[in-house]
Amino acid sequence: MDMRTVSGALLVAAATVGAWFAWLSWDVGYRVDPETGATSGPYAVWQVVGCVLTLVLIAALGGWWLSPWLVVPVLAVAFTAAWSVHAASTDSTGLWAVGAVLVLLGTAAGSLVVSLGAGWLRSRLGDPTR
Repeated sequence: MDMRTVSGALLVAAATVGAWFAWLSWDVGYRVDPETGATSGPYAVWQVVGCVLTLVLIAALGGWWLSPWLVVPVLAVAFTAAWSVHAASTDSTGLWAVGAVLVLLGTAAGSLVVSLGAGWLRSRLGDPTR
């Protein structure tokens, strides 16, 4: 494994954990609608949208400069690990493990589509640096 691959994987992992931290780590409260009594949270919709868009950017840039087959597992495992550490520490039911599996599958599927698309686009444009 060359230095570009190792440093790229570390950068993808750091950016992914940073995305979780920036968007989702700080809001842990649930909200109750006074009219309906419905509970929502702990994240607001705009936080999740911001996090997803940031992950899309990371996957796209990773797929452009690195192999999607590197980007997908690194991004999925890094995000799931960051999410799981927090979820496990705040959940008394043990259901965080089910959520972790769903987070892993979702981030893997999403980053696969995005990074493959970015890699395909780069190959179609005939990037001379590759």
